[in-house]
Amino acid sequence: MAQEQIKYKQLSFTRTGNKDPIIFRLEDETILKVYFEMMRVGVAVDRKNPDGTPLYILQHNVRIETVTKDKTFFMPSPPVPTQSTNEKQGDKAFVR
Repeated sequence: MAQEQIKYKQLSFTRTGNKDPIIFRLEDETILKVYFEMMRVGVAVDRKNPDGTPLYILQHNVRIETVTKDKTFFMPSPPVPTQSTNEKQGDKAFVR
């Protein structure tokens, strides 16, 4: 069964206000930097919300950077190439 499709009219937009990230300082002195990028905005052509207001759809990207008080962080260790007679696709990225 096909999912219902809603037709949207693309809206142009401009950003107002500060273009720098939104910065939050938490009580443990961690700093959060939030970057928000709007890519596309649309308003439904033939549909409204139950309360009668326009139905919008947003395509966006959110990136959050954290800076801890002691400035430490953890990352997973990189994969280790295997010693196999049969070369795997992932092993080709490593220089031996």
